Amino acid sequence: MEDQEMQLKVRRVTDKFTESMYVLANEPSVALYRLQEHVRRSLPELVQHKTDMQSWEEQSQGAIYTVEYACSAVKSMNNSSLYFKNIDSLLHQAISTKEQINNSQGRR
Repeated sequence: MEDQEMQLKVRRVTDKFTESMYVLANEPSVALYRLQEHVRRSLPELVQHKTDMQSWEEQSQGAIYTVEYACSAVKSMNNSSLYFKNIDSLLHQAISTKEQINNSQGRR
């Protein structure tokens, strides 16, 4: 009988000890300490990723500006076909006028 009582007492003590250890291990201050450790370890890597992303964003913005500028240049070239046709007709007129002048001077 005494042996069973002793086992019951030992079981209670070990259960209380286990519960105390569990509470101590999961205390909020310990959780905050572990959270702080995690942040301290992962923060430099996150900062590096942020810096890389900002650099890539700047490069992307530059490339986008270049592409938009090239597109506007192509559109303006498309719109300038009227001017090129006008220049072409003026050149043809100048050439025919020059030939007429040369022909009239050749007759003299």
